[in-house]
Amino acid sequence: MPRLPHRPPLGLAFLLAFLLLLLLLPASPSAHAASRNPKSLIPTVRWDEQTPGCTFSRSEDGKLHYGLWSGDVGVMLAIDSQELEKVHRRHEPFFSAFVTVRFRGSTALDLTPENMSLEFVRHFRIIQNALDPDDFVQKVQDDADEVDHDAARYAQKHPDKKVENEAKEAYVRAFQKDVAELLEFVSKNSLRPARLTQANPEVSGWMLFRVDSKWIGGWKKKEEFVLRVPLEGKIFEFPFTLPPQPGEVMLRRRE
Repeated sequence: MPRLPHRPPLGLAFLLAFLLLLLLLPASPSAHAASRNPKSLIPTVRWDEQTPGCTFSRSEDGKLHYGLWSGDVGVMLAIDSQELEKVHRRHEPFFSAFVTVRFRGSTALDLTPENMSLEFVRHFRIIQNALDPDDFVQKVQDDADEVDHDAARYAQKHPDKKVENEAKEAYVRAFQKDVAELLEFVSKNSLRPARLTQANPEVSGWMLFRVDSKWIGGWKKKEEFVLRVPLEGKIFEFPFTLPPQPGEVMLRRRE
């Protein structure tokens, strides 16, 4: 009689088939997200008023001041309590934040502002990277030139419409004045890449973030944000709310 081929027990066959199926299944969404977002593996230091190394104060000029120290690095954030009201009054809408970085180590700390980001928590948690100040200046100048050219083309096409042309000229003059002031401000006061050392332990400047996204839209009555500053192998996180919570409303000093 011929010998029958050896077969594994039925339970073992099912086990082997199940293990093979696990190997063939795609990785979980969270695993894919982690592989696509390496920053998720970077340690995070989050601001909390009750945590040592964190500070908060309000100044008479209407700004909210947050401070966060971790190791040899300190990050300070200043936000205008009326920033939401100001954003869409600007010809080029943007959200602004004043950031100061201090270093008390014995080596050196490299700061790259373009790695900073702002999360709009109540707008699908969209994250906007910091604007490059030079690119922003160029865009503002290009837009201003287009406004000027449009007015000139209209005047050339409709020389008989004196009232309309005078109104357009007045608008262009006011627009160009605002643009010139904005360009000077951004060029002189933006936070730039820097190397902090014992001889140069502090740097500060304004950071700008885009708000012209279809996912952001109009402001809510209460907005929540998270500013993230990657430094020294960590991410410094600043959660904040605008407008200020009840009891945090400040009188502004008249200039």
